[in-house]
Amino acid sequence: MLKKYTVEYSLHFRKHSPPEHHEYYTDDPVACEEFVQGLLQHGMGLHAIRHDGVDMSKVDFDRMVKIAAAEVASRLICTSLNIKPEEERHRFGFAA
Repeated sequence: MLKKYTVEYSLHFRKHSPPEHHEYYTDDPVACEEFVQGLLQHGMGLHAIRHDGVDMSKVDFDRMVKIAAAEVASRLICTSLNIKPEEERHRFGFAA
């Protein structure tokens, strides 16, 4: 059975040749978003996100990346400044 979400990504290990693409599969939209957060946080390549086997629209793709990036930024700020998410949200506006 086809998984609801597929994320196509690469690890960017090779500098001079095209990176090998990998795929992550899940039925859970939250798990998909968390996986995208991990890719962003570790500087990996994000090539496509598919929902029910079809590439997400540019708007939906951008929305998922924006939400994931905001979550990563929020966590990094909270960790670096040793503050709670509520304070981070008030001061910087990233926390959901």
